[in-house]
Amino acid sequence: MEPVTVAPTEYTDILTPEAIEFVVALDREFGARRVQLLDRRRRRRATRTTELDFLSSTKQIRIDDTWTVAPPAEDLMDRRVEITGPPERKMTINALNSGAKVWMADFEDATAPTWENVLSGQRNLRDALDGTLDFTAPDGREYKIGTDLPTIMVRPRGWHLPECHVRIGGRAVSASLFDFGLYLFHCGRKQIERGSGPYFYLPKLESHLEARLWNDVFVFAQQRLGIPRGTIRATVLIETITAAFEMDEILYELREHSAGLNAGRWDYLFSMIKNRPDVVLPERSQVTMTAPFMRAYTELLVKTCHRRGAHAIGGMAAVVPSRDPVAAKRALNQVRQDKRREVGDGFDGSWVAHPGLVETCREVFDQWLGFEPHQIVRKREDVRVTAKELLDVKATAVTVSEVALRTNVSVALRYVAAWLGGRGAVALGGLMEDAATAEICRTQLWQWISTGTPTDYGVPVTAGLVTRMLREELDVLAETGALDEDSARCFGQARTLLTVLLTERTCPEFFTLPAYLRHMTGGNLQPAAAVPA
Repeated sequence: MEPVTVAPTEYTDILTPEAIEFVVALDREFGARRVQLLDRRRRRRATRTTELDFLSSTKQIRIDDTWTVAPPAEDLMDRRVEITGPPERKMTINALNSGAKVWMADFEDATAPTWENVLSGQRNLRDALDGTLDFTAPDGREYKIGTDLPTIMVRPRGWHLPECHVRIGGRAVSASLFDFGLYLFHCGRKQIERGSGPYFYLPKLESHLEARLWNDVFVFAQQRLGIPRGTIRATVLIETITAAFEMDEILYELREHSAGLNAGRWDYLFSMIKNRPDVVLPERSQVTMTAPFMRAYTELLVKTCHRRGAHAIGGMAAVVPSRDPVAAKRALNQVRQDKRREVGDGFDGSWVAHPGLVETCREVFDQWLGFEPHQIVRKREDVRVTAKELLDVKATAVTVSEVALRTNVSVALRYVAAWLGGRGAVALGGLMEDAATAEICRTQLWQWISTGTPTDYGVPVTAGLVTRMLREELDVLAETGALDEDSARCFGQARTLLTVLLTERTCPEFFTLPAYLRHMTGGNLQPAAAVPA
């Protein structure tokens, strides 16, 4: 057997020999298939000669009306308000006390995956279930969890990311399997004893084959830990255009473990650019969920879920409530309008990023659902969505405003710098942003550069123009005295990273992967002698 090496840590209560053994067993069993599927992603994108379409090979699954997913777990029946955020200690307590039906602990887009963040997040989840989670702020304020907790779900990192602090024969284990495995090992039985279960959100899937891999992981893990098969439940985020063409198939692969599908915005647009780089999208603020191709995507998701007896969960309200009462009222009205669209379309629940939005979101769903836990009975048989409609961006003669250009530059730079500094959930311009926002910002910049998209002041977007704006943004921060030594280093690294990503010939898949490998992996791995080989 290849030797296992683990980076030093103080979290020995989380990285016990038995827990590491379980994670290593998962990676040894499924690591090779993961790599093959990642290679398939790249080949699929590189060799595509025709437009995307529904798969002919899986047509029988789509047309078969007889199959459904497993009935919802009791504490996943009512999901009208779900709050999301990183499993950082204070934010965990605030989320658990928010009054939301579900809390999604996000190890992916809202967590910068430092070794400290990843392991402390796992400890916080365990402590929450043990009832020992508390926090004292520097000003002396104390935070503790209440007794009426929401259902907990966990979003592990995507298949594309490694966890370089644990290696098998020098090869980094899958970050997906690491996050999933540690949580299931430490908290799976605790959740079952509470009358709940180990529930997950699965990000960045690009095909039903990737869902099949997750299902096989679930079966293997439950059997190895002696957990009844079907106890694990998972909601899949349909946040890639390729997955949008395989919704039925994804539910089918996970049907004994499925808890539905979720529709987002930024990652979906980000995927659209990567898969159709020559089809230029307008400024991201103009591509709302009411755009025709986004309506096609969300209505197809609701119809597909309800046809198969699954929940359809809507997108994020990312507003950070303002202290200005006028601004706060305006923002909450926008949230209310968006949630009314979702519940009217048939969604069974929706996301918020801040506890201050829970009540607004709940009121909208309460008015529509009443005492019903969901609206899966609404089959949306009126919906007919074609491949053309999913792909029909209807964007001709796109022109980029200087405001939009500078906004994307500023948000990408500020978020990436914060991420490199260890923060994955960042308040920017009155919104709680995560990695998905940075991804859509930098991919839009890349697309505008690569296609020479014109600006509204008569010049095309070029690499030189964008890199100049990056420099100007840094100069403004330096002049205001906003940068100490650590933040200056992170901003410098962010500027360098973005400059490289924006000038690549093909659109880089993710910023998080090179950023993690270059700046967060360290070089201090040592043999873990206590871990069975």
